[in-house]
Amino acid sequence: MKSVKDLMMRQPDEIKGEKLYEGKAKALYRTPVDGVMLMEFKDDATAFDGKKKGTIVEKGYFNAKISAILLRYLEECGIQTHFIDQMAERYHLVSELDMLSVEVVMRNIAAGSLARRLGFEEGQVMAYPILEFYYKDDALSDPWLNASHIKAMDLATDDEVLCLEEKGRQVNEYLQRFLQPRGLQLVDFKLEFGRDSEGVLILGDEITPDTCRFWDVGSGDKLDKDRFRQDLGDVEDAYKEVLRRVSQEVPLCG
Repeated sequence: MKSVKDLMMRQPDEIKGEKLYEGKAKALYRTPVDGVMLMEFKDDATAFDGKKKGTIVEKGYFNAKISAILLRYLEECGIQTHFIDQMAERYHLVSELDMLSVEVVMRNIAAGSLARRLGFEEGQVMAYPILEFYYKDDALSDPWLNASHIKAMDLATDDEVLCLEEKGRQVNEYLQRFLQPRGLQLVDFKLEFGRDSEGVLILGDEITPDTCRFWDVGSGDKLDKDRFRQDLGDVEDAYKEVLRRVSQEVPLCG
């Protein structure tokens, strides 16, 4: 096999090579094509640094489809991503990246740790979207970082930090433009980036109810992993509803 087209003619198990990574929600495998990885979306769910564990039935199926739709949309808007194509129901073909240990979090509405740390009332709309950096390290519970920490720890260059900020705000603007007409408030979300073979920062990972907070515009109902974290029930229905909404016709990016 020499191309992505060749890979797409096979089943995932036929091209699944060495497992490179397995995390809370995904696993990553080599494929026979250099520079192309196979990403598997799992039904496993964790919260509170792994203290709470469970399974969300069909989560991998929902997340693979949701992320494919949103990453394709961002590509249309000019945001480079690792996404190549969806393969079967729970798999993506993605470009190989050297992932940064820095997570970018965008916050439009107070919820979760932002409300706890700074005393905002949950649901308070931010006067300006807040961008935060976090160190991706489970052993340290993914602590907050600023640009000085990133430079001191040699996690990214100064130019890359500026690029992360620019791309984070662009993605926030584009996603809100996409989601609002579909009745979804983008409360906050996490992004991960990596360097491609030429050192260019590319958006990787996923954009799903696992990594975003989605609230219904009218009712404020939570349609994301907070339903699992907070034992709100109807978790699978929430993921299914997000997929239904984002599957509606996608407008041109403008």
